[in-house]
Amino acid sequence: MSRMTPFASPLLLGFDAMEKTLERLAKANDGYPPYNIERLRADDSGAPERLRITLAVAGFSEAELEVTTEENHLVIRGRQTEQGERDYLYRGIAARQFQRMFVLADGMQVSGASLKNGLLSVDLIRPEPARMVRKINISVSE
Repeated sequence: MSRMTPFASPLLLGFDAMEKTLERLAKANDGYPPYNIERLRADDSGAPERLRITLAVAGFSEAELEVTTEENHLVIRGRQTEQGERDYLYRGIAARQFQRMFVLADGMQVSGASLKNGLLSVDLIRPEPARMVRKINISVSE
């Protein structure tokens, strides 16, 4: 028995890559670190709408964090390194690696990232797309 997906419709052409991306994202994100996504309202200056992703990355330094874009994915990685031999009486804070991935819509751009008080904020902008109408000529064959 084959599995029917929403993208199997004959009206949705060329969306097979998006279906694979959604399946990969469903498997990849395990909930760590927790994050917020907020919409920053555009002001009257005509600036484009902005989004901010904020991750709780307490214990990570700037050098241990990496923010990259790969195709239409925003990838945030954290790798803590063990700092030599320590004699812990109790260890409740684990040195843990993470990778958090977000799919970006076409045209979304990362405008910057900042680390403050254990929170990593990544700002995204979505410029208004240029509206384009293109007329397709119909050829007549006899």
